[in-house]
Amino acid sequence: MKALRFILSGKTACFRKPDVNVFAYFTYNNIHKPALLGMLGAIIGLGGHNQLFDKNRGLKKGSLSYDDGFPEFYEKLKELKVAITPLASHGYFSKKIQTFNNSVGYASFEQGGNLVVREQWLENPVWQIQILDDGSDVFQKISEYLLGGKSVFIPYLGKNDHPAKIDEVKIVELAAPSGNYIDSLFIKNFDRLYLAKEDERPYLFQEISPMRLQKDHHFYEYETLVFTNHEVTNLPHDVYFTDGKNYAFI
Repeated sequence: MKALRFILSGKTACFRKPDVNVFAYFTYNNIHKPALLGMLGAIIGLGGHNQLFDKNRGLKKGSLSYDDGFPEFYEKLKELKVAITPLASHGYFSKKIQTFNNSVGYASFEQGGNLVVREQWLENPVWQIQILDDGSDVFQKISEYLLGGKSVFIPYLGKNDHPAKIDEVKIVELAAPSGNYIDSLFIKNFDRLYLAKEDERPYLFQEISPMRLQKDHHFYEYETLVFTNHEVTNLPHDVYFTDGKNYAFI
């Protein structure tokens, strides 16, 4: 087996959580799979949520011309398996609340039409990303674009305030897993943890993160993702070994 590997980073990032906006908008700690697929779709020129909305504008749901499927990027990339490894101490990135004004006329019904926005941003996030080679045309196209330094649309980390940087793109060889440690995010599948790696302080990072889009309304479907240096007795499916580490492809 083979995988396409690259380093993804930026000065800031914001993968906004849709469920909290009372005082501020908060971000997930890591780029989640739907956001990563959206970025890859932008690189190779696939349409997103806005293009699907524009296509259906003025059409009645259920009519012959209405497209009730997924956005183009998700429809074509959802079967890809990816391994996401946060390159930060214990998997946790620093975050800060940013405050700015949205003064377009329709932003707020308050006097003056000015909306004060508070948004949590990741600071200097960096991940190692791997995409499993499934032999598909979309994998080949993504590989061609990333290895060639090409992009149709500018990739960003959550929103266009946060341009993405992609470095160290290469193809790596994968082998069967060795041992019971996983050096990437993986879907939680255990009730207890065992020993941490020798000569390392134990750590366990968990986050409920978007994993898929729901069919009817394109809401997120979630899984609990784990990043830890503890031994996992039951390795999940699609774990592969390269450069001395195991990686889970989700």
